[in-house]
Amino acid sequence: MKHAAAKSTVDMLHKIEAIEKEVMDLKLSVLSKLAPSGKKVISLKGIVKGVEITEQDISNAKKSLYSKVGI
Repeated sequence: MKHAAAKSTVDMLHKIEAIEKEVMDLKLSVLSKLAPSGKKVISLKGIVKGVEITEQDISNAKKSLYSKVGI
């Protein structure tokens, strides 16, 4: 009975290793698709023409973003 349990455990470990390998392959596949492809970077400059951002706006944004950090 102990032999069957040990074999079952070994089989389970092999299955886990196979799943880990599949996950790693999937990660690498996704990362290769997300990697920069040498295409031109699109500038967002001028996307909000006519809008003026003040120091107060920047200060409020920082407070909002970093409120939990304490900056």
